[in-house]
Amino acid sequence: MGKTIFSGRFTTENEENLVVFIIGMRINKRRDVHKWLPVMKSMPPMVRELYSNKEELGFMSMESFFGLRTTVMIQYWRSTDDLLSYAKGNNHLKAWKNFNQKVGDNLAVGIYHETYVVKQGNYESVYGNMPEYGLAQAMPRIPINPEKRSARKRLTSSTK
Repeated sequence: MGKTIFSGRFTTENEENLVVFIIGMRINKRRDVHKWLPVMKSMPPMVRELYSNKEELGFMSMESFFGLRTTVMIQYWRSTDDLLSYAKGNNHLKAWKNFNQKVGDNLAVGIYHETYVVKQGNYESVYGNMPEYGLAQAMPRIPINPEKRSARKRLTSSTK
């Protein structure tokens, strides 16, 4: 069950503001499974909620990576208001409360997030022989034409 791979090169428009939210965790003490496993298990219900209510929540899409110690999710959101509203929602608040009660300042597991507000025209993308991935999963995929052949042209095409 694989994703459809699109031949050739494609990009996305860059005419909308968006928010890139990077969130993850790091296992600092592998033997303390009782500390980091609940943190890891708290994400799937939230991800299901995001995908089940994309339009309502302002969530666009995400990609996930799992390393030996560190996980990362790159999420795309319609606005900071949408992201912050979700952070105040029941599922996230429950996970955050559980983390603080069970882990707090214990060094067994670390968490992090970064938020980037990206204005229209200040981002670009290119995909070659790829499935819809990253931003192309969040926004319409368009073929690259001569007006969008280079990164510079893709960045300046929305300001013309």
